[in-house]
Amino acid sequence: MNLIFLGAPGAGKGTQAEVISQKLSIPTISTGNIIREALKNGTEMGLKAKSYIEAGKLVPDSVVIGIIQERLAKDDCANGFILDGFPRTIPQAEALDEMGVKIDKVVEIQVDDETIIGRMSGRRVCSKCGASYHIVNKPPKAEGICDSCGGELVQRKDDAPETVLDRLEVYHTQTEPLKDFYAAKGILRTADGTLGIEKSIEATMKALED
Repeated sequence: MNLIFLGAPGAGKGTQAEVISQKLSIPTISTGNIIREALKNGTEMGLKAKSYIEAGKLVPDSVVIGIIQERLAKDDCANGFILDGFPRTIPQAEALDEMGVKIDKVVEIQVDDETIIGRMSGRRVCSKCGASYHIVNKPPKAEGICDSCGGELVQRKDDAPETVLDRLEVYHTQTEPLKDFYAAKGILRTADGTLGIEKSIEATMKALED
């Protein structure tokens, strides 16, 4: 199955994609990761992206789509994939269609803004090893200290409440219209992302069976 996971930042797309990709034996394709991989491997599109990143500019759609096209052409995508973090806009979704990429299901993981702000503002990341914690849902044994390596736990700028509000606004204006775009094709499904990890994954798997 070729899948897209939609949802606001902090809705749990990445966590769900990781588990479901193992259940279905298909790769998760996260835009951020594949751009980093293309940069590291020095692919044609990776080098194009690098020139924008070094100039402090956003990587344009045409380059992001080129990188995704390179990634979808790999053998491990032959039986399907999960796109996480792409498309973010209607033009990107239209570009996927133009590439001839057939999407079987789009699952929107629904979480209200208030829950997301609580989730993300409580997130802490180890400054040394990158391990992830949450002050309520997954606290470290000792406050502010990583269980694994003893590094200091910090709040990423992305997770500060004012940044989260900005990111949610961008999601609602630019990405949310994709719901109507895919509903019109009859492939949109929804799953409740507020049920705790295991139950939310169950809800998503059920949505995929519909």
